[in-house]
Amino acid sequence: MRSAPDAVHTAIDYTLRQDRGRLIAALTAAIGDFGLAEECLQDAIEVALEKWPDSGIPKSRRGWLLQVARRKALDRFRRAKNLKEKSAQIAVLEQAEADAPADTHDIPDHRLRLIFTCCHPALDEKSRVALTLRTLGGLTTEEIAHAYLDKPATMGQRLARARRKISKAGIPFEIPDGEALEERINSVLSVIYLIFNEGYAASSGAAPIRIDLCEEAIFLARLMLRLCPDVPETAGLLALILLTHARRKARYLNGAYVPLDQQDRRLWDRKRITEAQAILEKAMKRGQVGACQLQAAIAALHCETKHTEDTDWPQIVALYRLMEQIAPNDIVRLNMAVAVSYAQGAEPALELLEPIAESLKNYQPYFAAKADILRRAGRDQEAIQAYGYALDLTAADGDKAFLKQRLEQMAQKDT
Repeated sequence: MRSAPDAVHTAIDYTLRQDRGRLIAALTAAIGDFGLAEECLQDAIEVALEKWPDSGIPKSRRGWLLQVARRKALDRFRRAKNLKEKSAQIAVLEQAEADAPADTHDIPDHRLRLIFTCCHPALDEKSRVALTLRTLGGLTTEEIAHAYLDKPATMGQRLARARRKISKAGIPFEIPDGEALEERINSVLSVIYLIFNEGYAASSGAAPIRIDLCEEAIFLARLMLRLCPDVPETAGLLALILLTHARRKARYLNGAYVPLDQQDRRLWDRKRITEAQAILEKAMKRGQVGACQLQAAIAALHCETKHTEDTDWPQIVALYRLMEQIAPNDIVRLNMAVAVSYAQGAEPALELLEPIAESLKNYQPYFAAKADILRRAGRDQEAIQAYGYALDLTAADGDKAFLKQRLEQMAQKDT
């Protein structure tokens, strides 16, 4: 049965969005080469664009694409000059070809191995994020470039360099064990959280929240929890992302950022909050508390209250102190200072800010937080100065609008 070209394109786009990661993982496991796996999948896509309009869209699109991609890989290996060196891969592909008919709905799931490859510490942070979005999230190079305000060609070069590095450095397509496993899981979770943060709190540009990136991060977090159900931090990350994303509709008003204590909590997604609370509770019962679980617990305390004044700030301070022991860094200390300002007052909070002033001198949230603490303490001139520093460091339009509003309000107060 013939299929319209538009229907073919839609079917391929949908399949790649849903199954690209699984296809690349299965191909890489069989071929042994990450870059070649991507090339062979692209070859299969081109064949599909050519054949499906006449033959019709197959019942199992991903099974069809996997089989054709394997055949393309076999063709390449058989034509290679070093044919003998490729004998092992040829044998694996021939066996896979014999074992898996094209109409199967099941394909091998090697996505966990693929995640660890994309998030290998040998790659720089931005490359890890981009490669994960491209390979597992199914975003196009153009979409990733848009998310990071890069040119598509520049992002394409970054992805190409990352693939070459994986190949040349001999980064294994495997799940590490022992201490290496724990280190790499943290790297994977960090990449997913970076993707979410760039979507939820865009570092620059007019779009305050990039829903596509947020949804990709949620997809990847759910995937990690499914693949690593015995690692409580994977559940902690998913709970944290869901709790944070549940507040998105209240986060901006007329294009300007709205602080947590001023948000309309009726706009929060209670269904998503309930799901996250259940995930977090189950994770914390394991007794292996990590930074993601603690951050999620703090977010849950915010989400539990209907009114800002009911927030349990002493409990939040206690959780930040515990997090400082587990994952000490100045961002944690900054957030703890904000919590202390609500629980104990401005002066103890400002004392906590002093030791981290130098390391965060170019960090916009530091000055925004300090300005707000000073404002609530009635130290208006110091607050105005801090707001000015924060505004100078701000690239996102929504945050700029909020800071300008605050400065205008304080200027009116003085007149």
